[in-house]
Amino acid sequence: MWEKLRVVFTIPELRQKILLTLGLLAIYRIGWQIPLPMINQEALQQATGQQGGGFGRMVEYAAVFSASNLSQATIFGLGIMPYISASIIFQLLGSVWKPVEELQKEGETGRKKINEYTRYLTVVLCMVQSWFYVRLYMMSVSPDTGVPEMIGEAFRSATTQNLALGWQIAAVLTMTCGTVFLMWLGEQIDEFGIGNGISLLIMAGILAQMPGAGWDLIRNAKVELVGIGTGETGVETLIILAVLFVAVVAGVVFITLGQRRIPTQSAKHVRGRRVYGGTRQYLPLKINQAGVMPIIFASSLLMFPQVIFGWLTQVSPWWGNLARMFTSGTSLVHNVLYVAMIYFFCYFWTAITFNPKDISENLKNFGTFIPGYRPGKRTADYLERVMVRITYVGAGFLALVAIIPTMISSSLGVSFMVASFYGGTGLLIAVSVAFDLVQKIDSHLVMRDYRGLLES
Repeated sequence: MWEKLRVVFTIPELRQKILLTLGLLAIYRIGWQIPLPMINQEALQQATGQQGGGFGRMVEYAAVFSASNLSQATIFGLGIMPYISASIIFQLLGSVWKPVEELQKEGETGRKKINEYTRYLTVVLCMVQSWFYVRLYMMSVSPDTGVPEMIGEAFRSATTQNLALGWQIAAVLTMTCGTVFLMWLGEQIDEFGIGNGISLLIMAGILAQMPGAGWDLIRNAKVELVGIGTGETGVETLIILAVLFVAVVAGVVFITLGQRRIPTQSAKHVRGRRVYGGTRQYLPLKINQAGVMPIIFASSLLMFPQVIFGWLTQVSPWWGNLARMFTSGTSLVHNVLYVAMIYFFCYFWTAITFNPKDISENLKNFGTFIPGYRPGKRTADYLERVMVRITYVGAGFLALVAIIPTMISSSLGVSFMVASFYGGTGLLIAVSVAFDLVQKIDSHLVMRDYRGLLES
């Protein structure tokens, strides 16, 4: 392995790409620590920590999925969440709105135009989301939990306890500029670095928080058997988390590499005295075609009922019953809805990204067919039927990985962040992105007749 790593850094072009990528990721981590103007981080963490419940869980979800730092209100607090949302919106519009669909079919020119519109929409979403989170900070703290220490007196209103409008505008603009800068960093990694820039930013945010979560787990652990469900961390809890860590890594690699290979046959054609074609190949269909997007969609939607009902509990205690029904990890209703929504979004996202009709037409245009099925509608129906079956397996794996953290967090007394990073969605994202990065490095090595990192 060390010899392979040495070979990687002996290739000048590849070494330059890797070092540039690491440098841009370091810039992201520096900005991740810079707070908004006049913010007292200790007072803010104390105030939001006392809130807990829906707001605290929403901050935790956002930290896992979007490389954000909402709990500390930094300039990169929104992460790349608005850019991801804008990209998803345009991808969905491409399947229901004809102008966007026509742009997608124009090749490189259409792609650049869609990227331009995505950037504009990202700025709009940044303004809306940052204003929402600034107002949420104001609602989540109270004068007796440190609000007077959060900002300087020059930015306070003279007549009310609310934050001054000038500070709110400054915070919104700062967080918007931070997200736009992160979007630019991701595009620079895509163009001059190696790997997918946005995915690497998310992975960097996850990996940076893993050591802290692990240290908190080990620091509070006891070197003895304390039993499961006692609220304390013992040796058996550490063993379960270690086994779960290895199982999730192995499962992610297996599902990422998992394919259903559809055999194809190319037609023979004669040119002069030579016969071309007639070879047997295969069409690879990924088992997990949707990636981690179903988990992000499902968890984001289920997060809002818990937050809303938690706020309504202050009006009437009756709403507390509904809030407990949507509490992750402790509610059967929440877990069942979570699994159902993951399955729904798996099929929904696969239907958007995988078009069997287009694939059938492409096979027909290249003179390739699936043995036993006529080109055209019969081939498209067969591909759709196969994709429906393998998507069921991929959705089941995603549901299992998504439910495990909440079950462990509630049954073993482990915090949600530790369960997420060391046996759930955070680990799923990190392993998937790292595996994709290794494959792209392998492609550079293979082009120069070197053995890949994954080859024995």
